[in-house]
Amino acid sequence: MVARSYTVAFEGIDARLVEVQCALTPGVPSFSVVGLPDKAVSEARERVRAALSAISIALPSKRITINLSPADLPKEGSHFDLPIALALLAAIGLLPEDTVAGYVAIGELSLDGGLVPVAGALPAAVAAGAEDLSLICPEATGREAAWVAGTAVIATSTLGAAIAHLTGQTVVAPSDPGEVRDGAISPDLSDVRGQERGKRALEIAAAGRHNLLFVGTPGSGKSMLAARLPGILPPLDAGEALETSMILSRAGMIEAGGISRQRPFRAPHHTASMAAIVGGGRGALPGEVSLAHNGVLFLDELPEFPRNVLETLRQPLETGDVTVSRANAHVRYPCRFLLVAAANPCRCGYLSDPGRACARAPACGDDYMGRISGPLIDRFDLRVEMPPVPFSELEEGPTGEASETVAARVAGARARQTQRYADEGETRLNADASGDLLTRVATPDEAGRALLSKAADRIGLSARGYHRVLRVARTIADLEGSDAVARHHVAEALAYRLPSAPAL
Repeated sequence: MVARSYTVAFEGIDARLVEVQCALTPGVPSFSVVGLPDKAVSEARERVRAALSAISIALPSKRITINLSPADLPKEGSHFDLPIALALLAAIGLLPEDTVAGYVAIGELSLDGGLVPVAGALPAAVAAGAEDLSLICPEATGREAAWVAGTAVIATSTLGAAIAHLTGQTVVAPSDPGEVRDGAISPDLSDVRGQERGKRALEIAAAGRHNLLFVGTPGSGKSMLAARLPGILPPLDAGEALETSMILSRAGMIEAGGISRQRPFRAPHHTASMAAIVGGGRGALPGEVSLAHNGVLFLDELPEFPRNVLETLRQPLETGDVTVSRANAHVRYPCRFLLVAAANPCRCGYLSDPGRACARAPACGDDYMGRISGPLIDRFDLRVEMPPVPFSELEEGPTGEASETVAARVAGARARQTQRYADEGETRLNADASGDLLTRVATPDEAGRALLSKAADRIGLSARGYHRVLRVARTIADLEGSDAVARHHVAEALAYRLPSAPAL
């Protein structure tokens, strides 16, 4: 006789249903797990044995075989403990087989029979709902999984409580979703003195999700401006919040089952490895580019990042997803993010100040910024030079607009884009527009076309650069509330694209 329970194996943020089969056969007593398990899954037999012993359940003196089907799908993680235990209990007749087969189970077992929280409860609940099954999981992850409408989530703190529920002795009520959190309060944009050009570029970047590069001397406010970007971005809508939370759940980063409406802001250190940035490692977990999905990825000291790490960003910036390829897995994660980067003009940082620059100026600047490849630089829609702020401006009180005021304009521009692209599939913002759609929505008037044509010939705009100027010009027009893209919109977009180009 074969008893069955169900669990999932993760492929990125997707969860594939796995059937856990348990067979008891005569022979020398043993306990084996087959079906391409990793080390953590293979060790489940010892945790299951100890947990059952802790609640006074002895294993039969038979050959116990656990098969994880499909057998050719790699199985990774400790969340297989609970489904293995349930299938075994059904096989020895302590749990009704039909009841156990109505649940997808995830959870790690402690040696005393407790259930330890595991990552991936939200994708597991989605997979359970797709198969019209319920989910049984550790109590600590129940509120997270309960965000999936239509899936009954039973969360228990011990294996004994799960058994009592499945046998009808003590029925556990389905979990309620966790709280919706607004997130931490971001610093206000009015704290920044001067740098009006940088503030304007930040607003445009937020409105259309355009990649932004700040270049300036140390202490000019590059990181300070970037840190205020979350305060002017609109909150996540319901669909975006679920998308983002699926990635965070897979990474085990959802706290107390709560879902935040604040857009992610990730700022990895420049010593981060390639696996940390794009994803990988054990279990092919999401990297920083995916953790920043629907939010911001801020790379401070951009030239200090390893060249091979920076080059891996080129494809995700274009496609909005990343595929982590390993010998036994090819995992896809979404990663549609706003890239903001900051850099000093040279290693010493004072290339523009003759009195403080090093003896190798200006060659040191070419060498330092040369660490960033031309194709990657070309993917920045906005490039802003940040001069030092005069001391007279530092002594003044707040003079600029507050984040709340700028956020209202950004929200208005995004609302126009949402309406414009409502029937355009994956296109959500101006940064996503391409091809005929971009031509239709962003072609400037006659004066604007003449200016753009002159710029393309004179400063050598690439095809990618040409299209990115159109996208930025469309966003500037949206911030202004204009349906048409005019010459002054194109002129401003060109100025941010190539701030040091000669006047046209």
